[in-house]
Parts: sequence; structure tokens; C-alpha cells
Amino acid sequence: MSIASFKSAHRLITGQQASSRLSEEILRLGMRCPMVVTDPGVLGSGTLKPITDQLDVLKANGQLTHYRIFSEVSAEPEVHIVEDCMSVYLEAQCDGLIALGGGSAMDIAKCVAVYATHDGDLESLFGEDKARVRGAPLIAMPTTAGTGSEVTNIGILSDTEARMKKGIVNDYLLPDVAIVAPELTVSCPRHVTAASGVDALVHAIEAYLSNFATPITDALAIKAMRLIIKALPKAYANPGNLEAREAMATGSLLAGMAFGNAGVGAVHALAYPLGGRYHLPHGVTNALLLPHVMRWNALACVERFRDIAEALDTAHHALKDEAAAELVVERLHQLCRDVDIPSGLRHFDISEKDIPSLAADAAKVERLLRNNPRQLTQHDIECIYRAAW
Repeated sequence: MSIASFKSAHRLITGQQASSRLSEEILRLGMRCPMVVTDPGVLGSGTLKPITDQLDVLKANGQLTHYRIFSEVSAEPEVHIVEDCMSVYLEAQCDGLIALGGGSAMDIAKCVAVYATHDGDLESLFGEDKARVRGAPLIAMPTTAGTGSEVTNIGILSDTEARMKKGIVNDYLLPDVAIVAPELTVSCPRHVTAASGVDALVHAIEAYLSNFATPITDALAIKAMRLIIKALPKAYANPGNLEAREAMATGSLLAGMAFGNAGVGAVHALAYPLGGRYHLPHGVTNALLLPHVMRWNALACVERFRDIAEALDTAHHALKDEAAAELVVERLHQLCRDVDIPSGLRHFDISEKDIPSLAADAAKVERLLRNNPRQLTQHDIECIYRAAW
């Protein structure tokens, strides 16, 4: 094993009613005028009220001067939303950020946190390690169990001109605090529960198969798989099942810590062009591609598929590795069916004739493809898209 480092949010607060700790963390970080970054769905769901109640108490006690809410975050956030959010942040003279929402809200807040202290334009932050100074204080509070963005150093944005996803990758994006509270996910719509839940499973599986996996990320990934495969159908079938919600929140957190250090691979690389061109939800594109990429990857690391099969509760010790790998693929297909995710790209009006250009775009996502256990050519990527079509 080569030398590896491990990174996560600087402080993790988890468990039922963990959201009640927000006030304490705001004061600990010295925020006097925070901005809450969220989306219209959270705004309309009632999830925001317990948060603003805490902020109102702090303000009444003179511990905050004011706070501002930015709720213009879209499902697949575009570059201009960071600029819009940054303008409001500066105009309101805010001094910290609270991300409340799914991965999109957290990614916007993370990008603004580093942009606020950056001496260049936003474009100059894209890529790896371009920020040079610590950003504004940031608390991340996920309302979905899926992205793991609360513990990763990555912010993903849609570039509408390039019709591609772009990433800011920098350790300064790691939140100061991640508050992972299952009560915040209860109002999550069922289709978002499904897509984000499969996304979390993708994170765990791709981290486990990554060329940069370590014993630490392996342990996190396997535990995440065990939690998610059992809890996701329950959370989808009964959104009020707080035990299932807590298991999903924990599974997503563990998966985020795993892939935040080991990286993700071809599933995400192939998903990026789909999200950039067709504005499909990230979790859905990952779910559509996962079984097909896994079948392709099995040749390179079939022995690791046995571990995945056992984590997904689908294999026994007498089974050969190749058979275990096939069971993994079928189990992933079945999970997507169980939570009503369509089985093919054609269901989203994606033309088969677009596949070559999609493959050309995906082949450029070298930052992720280098993590993948099997080296993929552009032709290989085309084959995967056709299988998923």
C-alpha cells in the first residue's frame, strides 16, 4: 500500500435531532451574519423552519446581527448560480455559510465559500487545487441521503456552454462542520430518495473498486453498502420510517467519506455528459449506468465483486467469483426496479445517434477514469452507453 491521506469535514455531528446543534456550531465558528443556501423544494417543504427558528433565537439574543437566505439553487446547478449567490453574500455582508439541501445546495455553498476569498474569477478555480487560501466558514446539512457532499472536497457545476459538468476540487471545500440529521431527510420526495440513495450506493461501490482504495476507504464503503441495500427500499416505501432514514443518512455519509478519498470511476465519468446535455438528475444517470459499468469492470477486479456481493447480501462462500460478479449486476438492476428508476436511456428521449459524441465527451473526464479499475477506450465507453440505452 502506498502512502495515503484521509480527509473529511473537520467536524461530524450525526444522529436523530442532530440538527438542534446548529446554533452551537454557528457560535463556535464565530458567524455573526450567516447565509443559508438552499433550494425551492426545501423552502416549500417546511424543513427550513426549524433552522430559521434557531437563527431567530440567536438574533433575538444579540448573537447574530442578521442572516440571509439564498434559495435559487437548481437541481443541476449552473455556473451562474455561484455568481448570483456570491453577489448576494457580498451585498449582505455575510461572514459564513449554512448549506441546507441536497448535493446541489451544498456544492453551491462550498464553491461560494472558496470563491469569497479567491483573488481571481470563478473559471480559474475549476480543476484541482486552484484555491490558495481557506474560504469562509461553512456548515453543511444534507436533506437527502445520497451525495455525500457534506464530507467531500469537490463542487460540481454545469457549464451550459460546454454542455458538461465541471468540478472544483480543493481541500478548502471541505466543510468546517457536517450535521447529518435523519429528520432533515423525511420530507425528501420519493423519487429523490430513490435517485440519491442509488447515488450513495454508486459512491460506495466505485470507491471500493477504485485504483486508489485503501483499507480505510474499503471499510467505509463495505459498511455503506450493507446499510444502503437494506434501508433504501424501506425509506422509499415508507418516507416516515425514521430508522431507515437514519441508516440511509449514515450509509450516505460513509460512502461520501469513502469516495471523497478513494475517488469514483467510470459510472460518474459517463454520467457527466448526460447531466450536462440533458439536465438529468445526477442520481438517475448514475443509476442508469451502474449495472452496465459494473459488468464491464468485473474483468479487471472480479475478486472484489465477491466482497460487494456479500455486502449486498447476494452471495455465499461456495460461489465462484465470476458468478458473484453477475449476481452483483443483477442485484443492482433489481434495486433500481424496486425504487422505480427507468431501465434505459431511451426513456429520457436520448437518441441512440448521440452515443458517439457522448462517448467522446466522457472519454475526456480523465480525473475520474484514472480511478476506474478497467482502462476504457472511447469505443468501450460507446459499448457501455449502448448497453444502457
